Amino acid sequence: MANEVLVSIGETSYTTTISYENLNILADEPIEVGGQNKGLAPTQLLLSSVGACKAITMRMYANRKEWKVDKIDIKVSSEVQRSEQQQTTYIKCNIFIEGDLDEEQKKRLYAIGEKCPVHKMLMNPIVIESNLIDTIQEKNIS
Repeated sequence: MANEVLVSIGETSYTTTISYENLNILADEPIEVGGQNKGLAPTQLLLSSVGACKAITMRMYANRKEWKVDKIDIKVSSEVQRSEQQQTTYIKCNIFIEGDLDEEQKKRLYAIGEKCPVHKMLMNPIVIESNLIDTIQEKNIS
C-alpha cells in the first residue's frame, strides 16, 4: 500500500523503529518517563511533519518561481486545551524566510505553506481505523 509505514517496538521501552521502504527513523520517549531518548517522541514527530511539509511545499514553490530563498525555518509548537466535552489542540507555526524576496513574495510563500498536504490532512476530519491481526493467521497467509 502506498504511504504505508511499519512501526515496530520490541522489549526496549519505548524505542520504536519506523520504516518505509529502505528508510528508518527512531521514535522514543525521554529518559524521565522511562524511554531511552533515542528519537523524537510521537507528538514531536507529528509537529515535525507539519513543519517539514510546510517547508518542503514552500521550497518547491520558490524553486518553480526561481525565487532566491536562502533558508526557511519553522518553529512548531502545540498546546492542548481541554473542556468537559472535548479537547482542542492548537498547533502554532512561526515561519522565518531568509532570501532576496519582497513582502508580496513572502506572503505568497506563507499562503502556499498553508496548503501543504499535512496541514490539509490535519484541518479536516480524520478517522483512524485500527485492526488487531492474528499474527499466526497472518504468517500462514503470507
